[in-house]
Amino acid sequence: MVDSVPAVPAVVGAQLRVPLVTGDSIEYANLDHGASAPCLNAVRDAVNELLPWYASVHRGAGFASQVCTRVYEGARDVLRRFVGARRTDSVIFTRNTTDALNLLAAALPADTSVVVFDTEHHAALLPWGGDRVRRLGIPDSPQDAVRLLDEALAECTDGPKLAVLTGASNVTGEVWPVAELARVARRHGARTVLDAAQLAPHRPVRIAELGVDHAVLSGHKLYAPFGAGALIGRDDWLDTATPYLAGGGATRSVPESGEIDWNTGPERHEAGSPNTVGVHALATACAALTEHAEAIAWHEELLLERLRNGLRGVPGLRELSLFGAEHDRVGVVSFVVDGQDPGLLAAALAAEHGIGVRDGLFCAHRAVRHLLAGTDEQRAVRISLGLGTTVEHVDRIVRALCGLIADGPQWRYEQVDGRWAPVDDPREFPAVLV
Repeated sequence: MVDSVPAVPAVVGAQLRVPLVTGDSIEYANLDHGASAPCLNAVRDAVNELLPWYASVHRGAGFASQVCTRVYEGARDVLRRFVGARRTDSVIFTRNTTDALNLLAAALPADTSVVVFDTEHHAALLPWGGDRVRRLGIPDSPQDAVRLLDEALAECTDGPKLAVLTGASNVTGEVWPVAELARVARRHGARTVLDAAQLAPHRPVRIAELGVDHAVLSGHKLYAPFGAGALIGRDDWLDTATPYLAGGGATRSVPESGEIDWNTGPERHEAGSPNTVGVHALATACAALTEHAEAIAWHEELLLERLRNGLRGVPGLRELSLFGAEHDRVGVVSFVVDGQDPGLLAAALAAEHGIGVRDGLFCAHRAVRHLLAGTDEQRAVRISLGLGTTVEHVDRIVRALCGLIADGPQWRYEQVDGRWAPVDDPREFPAVLV
């Protein structure tokens, strides 16, 4: 095993130190990138550069407004390139993946049949309504996923069809057979939407090559935590749908009587003053991830291999997997440990070792409950790697887990509002709080 990893884009807070309940402090090991990734230094710098020019976009005559309009509209091309979209694909800026999928759900033709796997994150599982939604079971292999989709689409009634796909599981990190699933969808005349939120921070996404019709992603998972996401893809359903938000910018004309003349294109669904700063941050992050894609892949591969090898030596630990331990995956590992409460493990890792992980059902309740079947656990622990992860962070969590399992926590904990917390926690919160 190589003990060093290649240089990758730096993140804000890489040397952040956090207090421990023992009174010491330690460099924070952020192993929760899958929930929200830290900000890239390049994104912070780009935002700071834009802020003096900040002004309203599109209709402002002032020079600063023109600068911001160019920044905002130019970001669409960056996003198209980032996901390998077609030149004609629309880029609609949203708040996040959840917002983007709800926008698409609102834009579907009224008689659209929707097919979605139960393994999806709630952002992709829940927006679809009506009696034409079919939820598939939990596949046990990529081939099983292709079979389930093929059978479901064959049974759909006439009319538009949409298959909801994920790029990589936010629970197990496993990469899904997107190209094969999209091929099956096309054979049945169905469109596809790809939830790329967990895949895009780790791997290049090429929706035109994959044969995907739409893709969604979130800036806060792409090292751009400034409140922007995107829906990218074919525009015909979107141009004929009722605007997602009714308001300024979505209209060409509002007459004193008669029907409103709504815009077509992205503006139709981007009413109100847009998040120009967030969009610039998102585009900057996408450009940086594209430029350093090879180094990022190597960085993650080395750390993930080191982590999984280390976890194999932790007594009683069972890694969760849909498709098997050898299946391709991004830097996400979820697990349970025999006889150990996942919430208590997470609390002790944070309080005693300065490690941030996530415990629970990860907004994918059906998938996690399926994976936990046959155990006594109702929750799991998730480690998610990213650009802020180091070899020391990986080694620290393996040592910490071994120590906690062998000797138990060294501090006393109690449950507060359903979460484990240190009793008489001596740590003080920083002065950044208002």
